Amino acid sequence: MALFEVSSDSTCDLKKDEREARGIWFVPLTFTMEKDGKIEESLDDFQKEEEYIAFYEKVANGYFPRTAKLNYEAHIEHFTKMAEAGVKEVVHFMISSGLANTITITEQAAADMKKKYPDFTVYAVDPLTATIGQGMLVLLAADCRDKGMTAKETYDYLMQVRQNIQHCIIPNDLFYLKKGGRVSATSAVFGTMLNIKPMLTFDPEGKLKVIEKCKGLKKAFARVIEHMNIAPIDEKGIAVVVHTNNPKGAEELAALVEAKTGVKPIITIMGPVIGSHVGPGSVSCGWLSEKTRAELQSAI
Repeated sequence: MALFEVSSDSTCDLKKDEREARGIWFVPLTFTMEKDGKIEESLDDFQKEEEYIAFYEKVANGYFPRTAKLNYEAHIEHFTKMAEAGVKEVVHFMISSGLANTITITEQAAADMKKKYPDFTVYAVDPLTATIGQGMLVLLAADCRDKGMTAKETYDYLMQVRQNIQHCIIPNDLFYLKKGGRVSATSAVFGTMLNIKPMLTFDPEGKLKVIEKCKGLKKAFARVIEHMNIAPIDEKGIAVVVHTNNPKGAEELAALVEAKTGVKPIITIMGPVIGSHVGPGSVSCGWLSEKTRAELQSAI
């Protein structure tokens, strides 16, 4: 019998079949799509690959996505379901505190739940990442649970290992970064004209950081391998390539990673909430490394 449960919001980008197979509780965020004054509201809980593809096709065709963080009421509803199902302890994940203050909302909801359900305890893990990096930590938590570790032991382990999850995030278009305030309008215009591919990562505080700009996708992919040479994939062999409706690019990067490291990455498509800020056509890679983010970022 498991000593605790694992839970995450949808910014972990784990697909339904994987969540169900690993027994992960899940709470979806919402997002809206707007075009010509028409607004569509949806849940970040797609069931089929076709839904992800349709989302990115809409964005490419002029729909403007907006996302919202998970509010206090949604946390209370989610945790109440768990408490009333008999859960006593849960290790719960949300988006990086460097991107949103969801961790504060989570902790407040957990404290208020404790007043009504004294035996219900939430260990809130700020992953200092999102999408596949967050998903890696969620699955590591499930591994710890299945090995019989306690919630506190798992929490302590995750708070340490989160700094060893590395990222190379390669958007296809600088305009989506401009909308998010990551690059200037001038940089977006000239970068796109020159086929500049920015590379971002999560810094040790969980904030997105532009670390370099590459001339074309192939050079960006080459830099991913150079980063892996500096901060090698650790013995668990965990690497993931994620794309926003660019399967060809994802397969190319995954093949390159496998050829150079011997590790075959999982390939997946990014969910709409995080994908809204990256934009269609991107290819990114995340891996669990022998080294910390600070060690890698000081070396590049």
